[in-house]
Amino acid sequence: MHSVGRIGRYRLERRLGTGAFGTVWLAHDDELDAPVAVKVLAENWSHRLDVRERFLSEARLLRKAASPRVVQVHDIGELPDGRPYFVMEYADAGTLADLLDDGPLPVAEALRLTALAARSAQALHEAGIVHRDIKPSNVLLRTAPDGTRRVLLADLGLAKSLAEASGLTLAAGSAGYRPPEQAEPGAGIDARADVYSLGAVGYQLATGTVPGAPGRIVPPRRLRPGLDPGVARTLLRALEPDRERRWPTAEAFARELERAATTDTDGSDGSDGSDAAGAAGGAGPPDARPRVRRGRLGRRGTVALTAAVAAVAGAGVALALTLRPSAPPGVRVADATGRIELRVPDGWGRQLRDSGWDPRTLGLPAGHEPGLAVADDLGRWQDLGAGVRGVFAGLSEHGDVTARVNAVDHPGCHYDGSRAYTGDRWRGRVRAWTRCPGEGRLTEAALVPAGAAPGPQVYVQIRQRDGADATDGILRSLRVT
Repeated sequence: MHSVGRIGRYRLERRLGTGAFGTVWLAHDDELDAPVAVKVLAENWSHRLDVRERFLSEARLLRKAASPRVVQVHDIGELPDGRPYFVMEYADAGTLADLLDDGPLPVAEALRLTALAARSAQALHEAGIVHRDIKPSNVLLRTAPDGTRRVLLADLGLAKSLAEASGLTLAAGSAGYRPPEQAEPGAGIDARADVYSLGAVGYQLATGTVPGAPGRIVPPRRLRPGLDPGVARTLLRALEPDRERRWPTAEAFARELERAATTDTDGSDGSDGSDAAGAAGGAGPPDARPRVRRGRLGRRGTVALTAAVAAVAGAGVALALTLRPSAPPGVRVADATGRIELRVPDGWGRQLRDSGWDPRTLGLPAGHEPGLAVADDLGRWQDLGAGVRGVFAGLSEHGDVTARVNAVDHPGCHYDGSRAYTGDRWRGRVRAWTRCPGEGRLTEAALVPAGAAPGPQVYVQIRQRDGADATDGILRSLRVT
């Protein structure tokens, strides 16, 4: 195996990220005395000629774009073991996904950044390229010499020439950001597919939530009361399921976003939001809270399993908990579709992510299903030593959830065994682990409707730290429509 201390003339400093087919390193070009990013094909794919060609195609497409709005490729080479690599400019200010760590952005900033991303996409389209996977983590930020931030599109691993895209036969893209024509094999796509993805990026920057399935998107004013109606219409036009009704080009979308950014005032602050909240069935109290019942809770963060990562698609806002003295104890939360509701202890209810999950992360058939994660600190969910308290719940219409939960393991925790669970609404299998790092406790549950009527399966993971076991109370509170 080739040493990772140096690749060619580039001295590696640290890993920036790892994807399905390669790893990106921060490196230093000693000849030019400048930081660069080096992307290397993963060893386990090095023998696959089709994957190798796809990897090299990304470098060629980036080079073909030749735009300051797209990450630039400086060099390409091959390691002694035969794996290819290419060298890119380094984006030192992170990604749009990083900006969402603290929740939605001020509206004018969200519009401005989305407009810049749209102009980057337009540069690709003018070079005859469709990106096919625009999302916040693929929109990079780089500090310019004057201190401003440049917006760069990156990760063209799924990109194709527009000439090829009209005949594409395979589905591609990321749930929540891909248009309907890109989710179905054989539909063929054009540059308007990227317009949809850009609309999803703008929607998330403004609301803190990844849009739902095409045609089932919650109006952004329900998630951010006080948002200017014109801004909402601009975003929703980009997210039209029918591409003939979208903005015709990324440039047209960018122009409208820029116009809105110069006139918009962020009306979400100080608005009572009562009409929007009522229309959404309680979806949005005045401080941009998520969909909750009886007015409690905030959102943000990420959730993951330890053995099989269950990603909830979306980001959110961390908010203070508000209690009504007359309400029963605990915090009732719901996902963005309103299909899942459950109650958690008061101290757990500080952050929520409510916009769904991909069951593929548990080993089930891929898709975008209703799901939510609620915890006192979702950002530390993956760390079993963090002592996080919270719940993940996700629906699955396909596959065997029980079999997949039975296959889950949590190294470092003591497995206490499994038991049957039967309640008024649900029955199933519950597995428990204790003595996890940080003295945490962990429960996995696979549930089906208790009655004879068929219904969706539910996967639940519960993280606890101390006090009485809350598992059965949480499972009893679970409602699915």
